Amino acid sequence: MPTHATYPGVYVEELPSSVRNISTVTTSVTAFVGHTRRGPLNHPVRVTSFADFERRFGGLTSKSPLSYAVHQFFGNGGTVAVIVRAVKAGTGEEACVTLESTEGHSECPVLEVHAKEPGIWGDGLRVAVDHDTTACEETFNLQVLDAKGTARESYGNLSMDPESGRYAETVINAGSQLIRVKVLDEGRPDPSGTVSKPFAHELPDLAVDLTVKIGEVEREFTLYDPDQDGEAPCTVTELALLLERKLRALPDAPGKHAFAGAQVTAFGRRLQVVAGSADPEDVVRFVGECANDLGLEASVNPPVFPLSGGVDGDAPGPRDIIGSEARKTGLQALRDVDDVNLLSLPELSAYENTEDMVTVLSAAERLCRERRIFHLVDAPSTWVSVDSARAGIGALDSVRGNHSGLYFPHLQLTDPLTGRLRTFPPSGAIAGVIARTDGERGVWKAPAGTEARLAGVHSLSVKLTDRENGLLNPLGINCLRTFPMVGPVVWGARTLQGADALDSEWKYVPVRRLALHVEESLLRGLQWVVFEPNNEQLWQQIRLNASSYLHGLFQQGAFKGGTPREAYFVKCDKDTTTAEDIDNGIVNVVVGIAPVKPAEFVIVKIQQMAGQFEL
Repeated sequence: MPTHATYPGVYVEELPSSVRNISTVTTSVTAFVGHTRRGPLNHPVRVTSFADFERRFGGLTSKSPLSYAVHQFFGNGGTVAVIVRAVKAGTGEEACVTLESTEGHSECPVLEVHAKEPGIWGDGLRVAVDHDTTACEETFNLQVLDAKGTARESYGNLSMDPESGRYAETVINAGSQLIRVKVLDEGRPDPSGTVSKPFAHELPDLAVDLTVKIGEVEREFTLYDPDQDGEAPCTVTELALLLERKLRALPDAPGKHAFAGAQVTAFGRRLQVVAGSADPEDVVRFVGECANDLGLEASVNPPVFPLSGGVDGDAPGPRDIIGSEARKTGLQALRDVDDVNLLSLPELSAYENTEDMVTVLSAAERLCRERRIFHLVDAPSTWVSVDSARAGIGALDSVRGNHSGLYFPHLQLTDPLTGRLRTFPPSGAIAGVIARTDGERGVWKAPAGTEARLAGVHSLSVKLTDRENGLLNPLGINCLRTFPMVGPVVWGARTLQGADALDSEWKYVPVRRLALHVEESLLRGLQWVVFEPNNEQLWQQIRLNASSYLHGLFQQGAFKGGTPREAYFVKCDKDTTTAEDIDNGIVNVVVGIAPVKPAEFVIVKIQQMAGQFEL
């Protein structure tokens, strides 16, 4: 804001800097697409640890190569992963239960509760309902529990009225990670357990003998004994406390907690009695004439309503992995996700049909080019020797892009589920090594060498010699090797386009990934340029901002050359942006970098020096 000078003296103004920082983007966020035990279908979910993956996707399962790949990713230094669950089209069912209502009319279904995602995991969910609310009489509370009876989610003061701010569908479907509901009819669902009829203002005679049956266990007790219980209850709440104390004092069946954990709640003029068990079979039933007189058999339901009918989806096929760009399914779900740098498709290596693998790789290569992602390709499981790898690589000639690198052979690790050695595709572990290398050295450091150790790997499915490595490396196959004192390591850093015969400028993985990193950083960092006046002042600011960002990389060792002039250049002036470009609203920025390339071949020459005579 300009200073308004009103008196003789010195004025100070703060001027905004013309330099806008270009922030570096992520380099090692890895996307995994494939089959999991549970989780939202075709919806990218970001996880930051394997424990996080277990909570959202069910953890390890022998039917999911993806689950093991994620485990190896975090075990080797990975920090952030994006998971996309895919299943075979037309398979998978959600577990569900229908809640009914008997209030004011004949029994009818009113609320349908579904597990949030398909799979048999939903059969372990339980739903409990009570009417002990702080709002009007038409509201209810709903609780979601697991198979052990542990409460996972709770929703209070829910309404079946669509006009209400606590409408059940809106509240639960927007907030729950476990279930979704659908209102079928008016009337709130019946509560769990056994519910009494409304008591009159004055309580009936409570000095009666009652018979209660929970599951298969039947017990008798006296509801109120003046000699033992003191003053008689006067309110429904006091009656609830008395009945709960009496039930909990009854002996349980061996190993059960149905009586000892029984809960009695008063709401309005009613009682709700729930067994202290998450077993749907443990229904509380009061038997006999006295129970009828007290109205304890008005409504009898299990302590929880179990969901059932969940079916796991089958493993996805090639079409399911590729997905639909219009519906954003499979691989195409990643189009809406920012900051994905690496891609792993561990299920591809098990495909027996090479054409299926090539079809998926082609779609993945297209996505990677458009989204600046690098694909870590697993060698097919049929490559069980050097000869089979040399014979099989020709089938991948049509998908030899520079946005992917292929790794051979597979890894042998101890399966945490069985304790036995199993063979796994390496892409998950490789992604972890890349993440670790990026964090310790930078994206310009080749994720290979003695520092690129594969943690937790017992051995490799094919043990390679130097000569065999020399046959595969020129073909663009990155080998995994085992060396004494070091163990299993990544011993190759070429893209699929890095075969010697192709003579590609994108031969090396770190060069390709550094360029992608620079492109994405500049793309985001120069967004402010849009709609600015296209003149020399703008060009100067662009040169200043881009040069400042590249100079930071130069100081970290990302570029070769002893001076900035040798390492990079930024050109944006009247030579790059002509008068015609200005008329068309175009500003052209030319950026050049000199990336460091890995020392792939280290040649040591030793010469014997002849003895010399002193003169």
